[in-house]
Amino acid sequence: MTPPRPSPSPGTVAPAAGPCLVEGRGELSHAVTRSLRSGSSPVYAAGSVLKADPWGEDLQLALYLLYELHYRGFDGVDDEREWDPELLRLRQAMETRFLHALRTELADAPRSVEEAFAPLLVEPVDLSGSLSHHLETEGELWQLREYAALRSLYHLKEADPHAWVIPRLSGRAKAAMVAIEYDEFGAGRADRIHARLFADLMADLELDPAYGRYLDRAPAPLLATVNLMSLFGLHRALRGALVGHFACVEVTSSPGSRRLAKALRRCGAGPAAQLFYTEHVEADAVHEQVVRHEVIGGLLADEPALEADIAFGCAATVLLEDRLAAHLRAAWDQGRSALRPPCSPAWR
Repeated sequence: MTPPRPSPSPGTVAPAAGPCLVEGRGELSHAVTRSLRSGSSPVYAAGSVLKADPWGEDLQLALYLLYELHYRGFDGVDDEREWDPELLRLRQAMETRFLHALRTELADAPRSVEEAFAPLLVEPVDLSGSLSHHLETEGELWQLREYAALRSLYHLKEADPHAWVIPRLSGRAKAAMVAIEYDEFGAGRADRIHARLFADLMADLELDPAYGRYLDRAPAPLLATVNLMSLFGLHRALRGALVGHFACVEVTSSPGSRRLAKALRRCGAGPAAQLFYTEHVEADAVHEQVVRHEVIGGLLADEPALEADIAFGCAATVLLEDRLAAHLRAAWDQGRSALRPPCSPAWR
C-alpha cells in the first residue's frame, strides 16, 4: 500500500491536493493523461473514439479522468483544465459513444417508471446471482477488502453527483431530494457524512482511505458505474436519468446493505466497517419511500415527459451493476483478484 502523505507542520494548512493522476490504458486515456500533465491539448487519431470499445478500459478510464476534473481534480493539474474546450470536445465524443452503447443495450428495457422499478421492490427468491448474497454467505475477507477498495471510487463521492440535480428540480421533488441529500451529507455532522463513514470502513479493513487511491486498480466495469452517475449529473438534459439512477440506488440499498453488514460481521471486521452498511439499512429504507413518492412523483407531476428518462436511468444502473457483479464473481470464482492489475498476496 502507498504510505500516507506526511502531516503538515503545526500551524500550517495542508493544500487541497487531489488524487494522483494514473497512467493511461490505451490511446484515449494516454491522450488525456499527457494533456493533463503537459497543459497542452489532447492528441489522438481521428476516428479513435468511434473505434473504441464503449465498455473498455481505455474509454472508461479516459471518461473517468475527465469527469474527475469536476470533482477534486488531480494533484499537479491546473484547476482551469476543468473547462478546457479541447478536453470537453473529447469528453462529449466519448459520452456520445457511451450513451449510444447504453441505449442500444437497453433498447427493450421498460419505458415506464412502474415497469422499471417493480422488479426492484420484491426480493428475488433466487439470490444465487446476487453479489451481496455471495459475500454474506461465502465471501472471504480478502474479497470484502477488494470490494471496498473498488467501491471507494463510488462511495467516497457517493452523494456529490446527485447534488447536481437539485437546481434542476422544483417543488416536491427538490424539497425531497434536499432532505435525502442532507442525510447523505451527515445531517450537519462531518463525522456522519456517508463518504466519511466509508473511509472509516476502509481504514478498519486496513485499506488506504485516501480519495481516489485505488483508481489504478479499478477495472472498466467499476469505472463505468461511477461514470454513469457523473454523466447523468453533469447534463441537465439527463436530469430524469439521474433521478432514475438515484432512485434505483436507494430502492436496492437497504437489503444489499443488510447482507454486506452480515458479511463483514461474519468475517470478523470491526464496528467501523459494519457501521457504514448498518447505517444504510434503516436510512435507505426510509429514503426509498421518499424518493419514489416525492422525488419521482414530484418530478413527474412537473415534467411528465421525463418518465422514459427516469426509467432509462434505473435500467442503466441495473445493467452496469450486473456487469460489475459478473466481473467480480468471474474472478473470485477462479480464486483470483478482481482488481487491475492483480493485487499482491498481501491482500489475502
